[in-house]
Parts: sequence; C-alpha cells; structure tokens
Amino acid sequence: MMTGIAAVNPNDQAVLAEREGALRAWLASAGSVLIGFSGGVDSTFLSCVAVEVLGADQVLCVVGRSASYPQAQWDTARAVAAQFNLPLLETDTHEMQDAEYAANPTNRCYFCKRELWSVLVPIARARGLSAVLDGTNADDLGDYRPGAVAAKELGVHSPLADVGLTKQQIRSLSASRGIPTWSQPSSPCLSSRIPYHTQVTSARLQRIERAEAAVRALGVVGDMRVRFHGPLARVEIGADELEQFFTPERAAQLQRAVIAAGFERVALDLAGFRSGSLNVLAGVRADG
Repeated sequence: MMTGIAAVNPNDQAVLAEREGALRAWLASAGSVLIGFSGGVDSTFLSCVAVEVLGADQVLCVVGRSASYPQAQWDTARAVAAQFNLPLLETDTHEMQDAEYAANPTNRCYFCKRELWSVLVPIARARGLSAVLDGTNADDLGDYRPGAVAAKELGVHSPLADVGLTKQQIRSLSASRGIPTWSQPSSPCLSSRIPYHTQVTSARLQRIERAEAAVRALGVVGDMRVRFHGPLARVEIGADELEQFFTPERAAQLQRAVIAAGFERVALDLAGFRSGSLNVLAGVRADG
C-alpha cells in the first residue's frame, strides 16, 4: 500500500517537468486519440493529460469489458471517468472465446491484447481519431509483456513509455493533479492469477474474483493477489500488511473468507506479494 509520496528533489522535479512536457507535445502532435482505458494508474493519468491538451471532443477512453476483469475495476473506471469528465465508451471483448487464449500459454496476453486492439482500432477509425494509445509505461519495457507484440502489430502507441515516464513518476504527477488513482495498487486481469497451461474458464475467474473481494473485505487495501492452484488458493499480500495475518485469529479469518469464495484450501505466501510471480514460477522471467 502506498501511504505517501517521498519528497522529490529539484533534479527529479526537473525530470518530471521535462517528461510531462514531452508527453504533452506527443499528444498535441497526434491531434486526436483513442485510449485503451482501465481506470488504473497509467491509463487514467494519460487520459487526463490527453483531455487537458486536446479537449474532450478529441479524446475517447474505451473500456474493453470481459470476464477476465473484475467488476470492482470497472466501477473504478466509471467513477474516475465521471470525476474528470473523460469521454468513456464501454465495449465487449471476447478473448474467452479464443481457444488459444483459454489454453493459457505463456504468451496468453498476446491473444488478449490482439482481441482488445482488434476491437478498439476499428472504433478509432470509424470516429476519425488519429492514434490509438495504451498505458504502457517505461518500467513495463523491461518486463515480459507479450501483449505489447499485439499492440505493435495493430499500430497502437505507448506515449508514456516513449517519453520515459516510469510508474513512480506517473504516480507523483497524478498525486500533484489530485487524481485519486495515484495510490491505487496495480490490477492486471484475473487470468494472470492462473498458472500457465492451466485452462482459463469463466468459473475459475469468478472464484478468483470472489476470493480477492473477500480478502479486501478483511481490510487489505494494498497489493494483493489470490493465485489459483486448483482447489488451493495461494494468497499474496504486500509486506506492510502481511504480518497481521500471522496471528491465529486473522489467519482463521483469511481462511474462512477464501474458502467461502469457493476454494478448498488456503495458503498464505510468506514471501508476500510479487508482481508477476507466476511468470517466475513458469520460468519466463527471472526473479528479481
């Protein structure tokens, strides 16, 4: 959980100003944009700056809805769009009907993003919008992200990454604007909780979504994942909130909550939350 932003020294402030200026220039040169919008840290910041630079009539924020994204995330997306007057369109995507996606290979995200952008790019063309954008940031370039291949194939741009803005810089700039998502934990799609080569099904995604909502209901507000391992749920919680579940009472509460969501057994991962830990387990990314 992020409880505050550390003081930024003058040199860092200069970097922030330079990169934000580069982003504004990038958007101005585009003229009009469609943004793949999730209501997360990156896409919300990008959307707010795009509306500032181009005006709301030259921006469209599009949510691609499917079973792989939790309802709470869509609620956040709608709320932040309403707060900042972001033009919002919701449309359905159908990656769950793609056998290649459902088989859950190590490049599953490629098939997900291929479906998403295959839906969003034609919307941009039909509305006369010049560029289609995603919220990829500079940190993402060093991670295993097969979805970026699909984005490139379909001509999607990543201006945050192009101008060198990192996640922490985006959080800092968001906080300075009063954008509430600045402290929001990252929330990739629910399919990312299922080990590679284990079939992705709507029933499994719903079980994961219920379990994560139950853990949130226990008061966990920071980074958290419920990883699917058949009848076993492996729960990862951020280091600053993990220790509270070492007491018998809190451990029992966690167990009851996750079992009520549909799992048979619960394991609290003592290593805590790690982004992309299933990538590490599958050998597609090194640990650390």
